[in-house]
Amino acid sequence: MISFLDLKAPYLELKQELDDAIARVASSGWFIGGPEVEEFEADYASYCSAAQCVGVANGLDALHLALRAMDVGPGDEVIVPSNTYIATWLAVSQCGATPVPVEPDACTYNIDPALIEAAITPRTKVILPVHLYGQPADMDPILAIARKHGLKVLEDGAQAHGARYKGQRLGAHGDAVAWSFYPGKNLGAMGDGGAVTTDDAQLAERIRVLRNYGSRVKYVNEVQGYNSRLDPLQAAILRVKLAHLDEWNARRSTIAARYQQGLADCGLSLPYVPGWSEPAWHLYVVQHPQRDALQKALTDAGVGTLIHYPIAPHRQQAYAQAGWTQGAFPLAERMADTVLSLPIGPHMHLDDAAQVVSRVTANA
Repeated sequence: MISFLDLKAPYLELKQELDDAIARVASSGWFIGGPEVEEFEADYASYCSAAQCVGVANGLDALHLALRAMDVGPGDEVIVPSNTYIATWLAVSQCGATPVPVEPDACTYNIDPALIEAAITPRTKVILPVHLYGQPADMDPILAIARKHGLKVLEDGAQAHGARYKGQRLGAHGDAVAWSFYPGKNLGAMGDGGAVTTDDAQLAERIRVLRNYGSRVKYVNEVQGYNSRLDPLQAAILRVKLAHLDEWNARRSTIAARYQQGLADCGLSLPYVPGWSEPAWHLYVVQHPQRDALQKALTDAGVGTLIHYPIAPHRQQAYAQAGWTQGAFPLAERMADTVLSLPIGPHMHLDDAAQVVSRVTANA
């Protein structure tokens, strides 16, 4: 069986380093905040070429607190992709604001910049592009539209650690970038974790206050905040893994190249990579008109696959009150019906990738 992703392998590769980091935290007495968190924040900000990094409890909180720090609230609108994981939308809804979906570019799966301006209203506050599957969104036209209309840009980088847009790592193209360190991410913790990177010191400080009950000084609460803190154990683990992230992304890229070459003529729609993009290859997502039949055939052949994502956000029960009907966002719906994620990861053997190519080709 070729598993979709091996989460034990990163630990086994870095066992001594990770065990040492865990022991260091356990013996330190610092279990909330402290130097491990501060050092990871500094390391990750530097990695992303950002001035600031604020660790939080998870990726959804990173999005939510960044939006709150941008003064997004009831009555506001935030432009989101119609094709994304629902967390992007939930963060907007948690602020009391309204997500306004925009369809993707059919080639890249990411939000189509050419469609954004038509979705802007007097209530629009933020544009929230997602770097889906590890493929950077086209930021230059998005930023130009935002500047023209006086809007903020918050990037969802949850799947794109280490990806580059026009040669520069993601992390500070827009006003802020929200990150998830969920265990399956390219940079994954051993539990939940998240962060926001930004060049805006004032925005970063507002997030720091919000993540800690709205407090800078113990028992002095300036605003109604939250309890959303990256804990030192996860920070120490992430510091170890960060040093290996570029190497692990390069391994992912090798697997993706093997797929791009081996699957070129078998009837699948393969990922399209623009010349300005250096994906992190968090996922390798293909499209097939008989996706469910292909997935079953691959399962029967011993190849693990997943669907990212089988239900578009506007068709989820969680957003039924919005009244969107079938066909409201046809590209997102088509992708939900046809996308399939093949196994990819830094610890996948090239022989296994060759087996995936062989079994996909035989069943596509």
